[in-house]
Amino acid sequence: MKIAARNTTIEQPPVKPPLEGLRKVPFPFVLLILSGVVCVVVLVSVSFGSTPIPLGTIGQILLNGTGIFHFARRWDPTAELIIWQVRLPVVIGTALVGAALAVAGVLFQGMLRNPLADPYLIGTSSGAALGAAIAFVLPFDTVYGSFFSLTPLLAFVGAMLTVLLVYSIARSDGHTPVVTLLLAGVVINAVLIALQTLVLTLSPHAQFGLQALFNWLSGGVSVTSWPPIFVVGTIILVGIVFSLTLSSVLDAFALGEEGAAHLGLNVERRKLVIVVVGSLLTAAAVSISGLIGFVGLVTPHAMRLLLGPRHRLLLPSSALGGAIFLMLADLLARVVIAPAVLPVGIFTALVGAPFFLFLLRGSKRDYRW
Repeated sequence: MKIAARNTTIEQPPVKPPLEGLRKVPFPFVLLILSGVVCVVVLVSVSFGSTPIPLGTIGQILLNGTGIFHFARRWDPTAELIIWQVRLPVVIGTALVGAALAVAGVLFQGMLRNPLADPYLIGTSSGAALGAAIAFVLPFDTVYGSFFSLTPLLAFVGAMLTVLLVYSIARSDGHTPVVTLLLAGVVINAVLIALQTLVLTLSPHAQFGLQALFNWLSGGVSVTSWPPIFVVGTIILVGIVFSLTLSSVLDAFALGEEGAAHLGLNVERRKLVIVVVGSLLTAAAVSISGLIGFVGLVTPHAMRLLLGPRHRLLLPSSALGGAIFLMLADLLARVVIAPAVLPVGIFTALVGAPFFLFLLRGSKRDYRW
């Protein structure tokens, strides 16, 4: 007589991801909350400074600026000048930079299917740094029209030219393998950093620009007028809107390049479009902010854990989340040792790195691409 063996395996209940419940929240509600937080952080950021301005006064001044509302002016006239000409350009610029870096991070992570990808992965940072170094060692700061000084202009051009160089090196026989693209980015990064050091070493004017270059490399939005915000903001907003049209493409890339090709996607053409859009966003952001790390790495991770991997939800939420993250970091940089201002890159690293490690440890094996 045969005796059937008893199955002694004890089935473990499925482990629920720690943030799974939040994914059930309707996306329009999440988007509304994030937009409200952005508005609140803008008001708070504008209120802090050497001359504190009440939030109510800021709200009335901004509403008066729309031409729809007409509140009686019961505040010091200099408050309007401080808000419109000094603080608001910096705060709006910071929000734009945070949104651009976060969306660029989503694009590169989605295309490369690599959660460690960030906007600086394929050479934008080293190209921008070399362009800025050339501008800082020159004995003058040429004004480009009334919009840009030489430094952000050369930083933008350096970043875009570097990305095109990396892409052209990685491309072979009509294909751009991801591994080759990453390796080319690493090599070109190293070469451009060496060139930057050479420029600073050989230039007779380097000693006059080293401190300014160090501050630029440390990160921080330092605009003093609206024209740069209008120019850079137009590039960033157009790039973000265009990136929203790539959401289905990024979802297809999650299946791998072969799987995306089976869905009828022109993989190489779409890959080029993603690289150009992501690099354009990064270059535009870097041109007015210097090198600010972790925004494009942490924000997409946080939003992906909150809302899941669908890029139709991930791209707009990351834009708002990146703006919030960088504005809060900039606020800390301005108030910790006021009236002095610390480089905002310090706070994005000090806050972003532990937060990123917390996300990784909290999600453990439950994190899925």
